[in-house]
Amino acid sequence: MAVPEALAGIPGVRTAAQLGEPDPAGQLPVLPALAHLLPGGVLRRGTTVSVRGATSLVLALLAAATRDGSWAAVTGLPELGLAAAAELGVDLERVALVPHPGAESVAVVSALVDGFDLVVLGRSLTGSVRPQLARRLAGRVRNRGSVLLTAGSWPDADLELTVSDRRWHGLSADGHGHLRYREVLATSRGRGAAARPRSVPMHLPGPGGELETAARPDAPVFPARVG
Repeated sequence: MAVPEALAGIPGVRTAAQLGEPDPAGQLPVLPALAHLLPGGVLRRGTTVSVRGATSLVLALLAAATRDGSWAAVTGLPELGLAAAAELGVDLERVALVPHPGAESVAVVSALVDGFDLVVLGRSLTGSVRPQLARRLAGRVRNRGSVLLTAGSWPDADLELTVSDRRWHGLSADGHGHLRYREVLATSRGRGAAARPRSVPMHLPGPGGELETAARPDAPVFPARVG
């Protein structure tokens, strides 16, 4: 079955041709813990966002949008943990999975960009992408008004999110106990309004598998040091 035909068979999914011209000011919501990292506190349609250091952060970016009714597609990520995605708040009923896009991966990704609000590319697709192909896909994303999220580096991404300083909590000094949550530092840097790096400490995952900020609610978000 051709990819467009497969997409047409998913209830609620419409192609870009059916949607008409995308709204250049369109945006998709994110979890409150992620809002400080993104310009305007939202995912802007027509942009490409690369995420390095934690696949779980990629999934967390899908949570609010899918709960709000948007559709997402994940491809090239066969190791995706659905239980972890659900704990992060992703509405699995609004996620389509293409674990192995095969030899026609470019055609598959292009069709997904045409038919979904958010498209996630796994490391098997981002690891060897050429700049020319990345620019072509970025142009398609802009024209269709979707959001491309990549698990790994991506040439000329509009926004880069990096997870560092990962540390698990819960074990005692002698190694006993249970891992309860992981503390990380998430940093964003990009173009325009996102040119100044910003960092937010967070628990990814938190004690219940969710994403939460590690700082107090009234603690300021601090700019990252450059250089």
